[in-house]
Amino acid sequence: MTATTLQRPTAAPVAPVPTTHAESPRWARPLFWLLIAATAALYVVGLSQSGTANDFYAAAVKSGTESWKAWLFGSLDSGNAITVDKPPASLWAMVLSARILGFSSFSLLLPQALMGVGTVALVHGAVKRWSGPAAGLLAGLAVALTPVAALMFRFDNPDAMLVLLMTAAAYCVVRAIDSTSSQGRSRALRWMLLAGTAIGFAFLTKMAQGLLVLPAFGLVHLLAASTSVRTRIGHLLAAAAAMVVSAGWFIALVALWPAASRPFIGGSTNNSLWELAVGYNGLGRILGGSGNGGGGGGGQNTMFGGSSGITRMFGTAFGAQVSWLVPAALVALVAVLLLTRRAGRTDRTRAGIVLWGSWLLVTVAVFSFMSGTIHPYYAVALVPAIGALVGIGGSYLWTHRDDHVARSALALMIFATSVWGFSLMTRDAPGWMTWLAWAMLAGGWASALVLAFSTERLRKVAVVAVVVGSLFSVVGTTAFTAATVTSGHTGSTPTAGPTTSSSQGGPGGGGAGTSSSAVTDLLESTTSRWAAATVGSQSAAGYILSSDVAVMAIGGFSGSDDSPTLAQFQQYVADGDVTYFLSGGDARGGGPGGGSSSGSEITAWVEATFDSTTVGGTTVYDLSS
Repeated sequence: MTATTLQRPTAAPVAPVPTTHAESPRWARPLFWLLIAATAALYVVGLSQSGTANDFYAAAVKSGTESWKAWLFGSLDSGNAITVDKPPASLWAMVLSARILGFSSFSLLLPQALMGVGTVALVHGAVKRWSGPAAGLLAGLAVALTPVAALMFRFDNPDAMLVLLMTAAAYCVVRAIDSTSSQGRSRALRWMLLAGTAIGFAFLTKMAQGLLVLPAFGLVHLLAASTSVRTRIGHLLAAAAAMVVSAGWFIALVALWPAASRPFIGGSTNNSLWELAVGYNGLGRILGGSGNGGGGGGGQNTMFGGSSGITRMFGTAFGAQVSWLVPAALVALVAVLLLTRRAGRTDRTRAGIVLWGSWLLVTVAVFSFMSGTIHPYYAVALVPAIGALVGIGGSYLWTHRDDHVARSALALMIFATSVWGFSLMTRDAPGWMTWLAWAMLAGGWASALVLAFSTERLRKVAVVAVVVGSLFSVVGTTAFTAATVTSGHTGSTPTAGPTTSSSQGGPGGGGAGTSSSAVTDLLESTTSRWAAATVGSQSAAGYILSSDVAVMAIGGFSGSDDSPTLAQFQQYVADGDVTYFLSGGDARGGGPGGGSSSGSEITAWVEATFDSTTVGGTTVYDLSS
């Protein structure tokens, strides 16, 4: 017996994957641009129907157009009393758009929509390099047709920039791994430095959430890069250094800037951006506990995301937002890992599955079991990974359909997607387009059955089955996405789909307070640094958006921060920096943990010291008297 006959059988070789436009089929480029144009239309057309969307961030954007210091720090008001409770990176882009085009609903939301288009393009590019143009197109389309993506790429929360930056980092990691086998170590190092820089700015967008993809990036680079172990580790350390520098410069700037001449860091307990990252927007979100609402008010927060556990992403809070294609993504993950188990260490198909699969599993695990505040729209961070897994898996399994395992897995992807889609439509939108839900179930089931039992002599039947089954299985997510983009969304907890345009409630309420024309005229007649002060950023935001003056938010978001103190506020009044105090603000203190001592103390002092009058239905105290 020769040595060859003793070897175990290996999987069928995979055809080389095109990595440039010149090597791609003629149809690839036109279909890519069609995908980009359709995504742009989906995200941009009717963009202004949501108005200023989340007034909390919209007020900060407007203030940034009036003060460069407010732009730099992400201050809610142009007088720079307090920042929003997130770092300002996403606000930087929206403010620049509003400065160029003038502040409006369209200029506010346009950067978000363009970030969505960029995310689709980057997912396509990353998947295409390792799995071919068909897989890239499928992945990009899956991203565009996920309801929560259509929601957040047309909204002014930080999540749009967060997802764009994490996807850009993944693309850079893919390019770095490719460079290790083609252009050499220097180019690979540059791509890894860019990946680290993107994650650093993701941290400056939404802090710890931007770091959830790091295990996936580290794992795939160690697994698939065509260099020595020492070089791979060195590249990862260099990327980590780039991440620290790209995020740390702003943390250092805030720490070194005299606190008296910059706004208070909203959401923090000690006016520190680092404490905000570790506490309110870090461990508080994950572990729960008391403090500023981020930790869920002393225990597990089920107000927005439902009970924690392995099924959270499939429950009524998250399911219809993001989970339509999750069954298909999980089937693809398991099947491709099984079929590539004998491939070499640097096999690109397996590397892609590891990259996006690790992204998905780590993020799902954190979201599912975190005990602090979580909103359903956070799930947009899962969308690039879901889309990539569907694209890679669908393309690979179809290419290897002569293998009964691959063909059965592809049929299972279609079957599971249609069954789960039917469940979501009938559970979360009962009575809405019921006929479509049944058509999806029947069409997906029949196509999956035909595909699973097709033979070599029935190739044409298999082609029809996979095309028809794929179309039927995505009609649910497509319908929910269409319903999302054709309706406006406002407030602090928006949700996608046809049953509601916005979920209200929780700390700070859904939207900002309203201002009558009489109150607006009163505020605009002032010349002080702050025309007025009120408790809570949500209340202050409404006054900021309806006027052209600064309004101080005592206690920040929901009045939970101890800023300003009573002594500081009294000094502002004595110096003539604040003209009016507007009652009726949100003094609930951000959750069950208790209210802001400064907010309640300032309110009590104002009520005991100054006379009130009613203007346009609002109780107003003249602090200049």
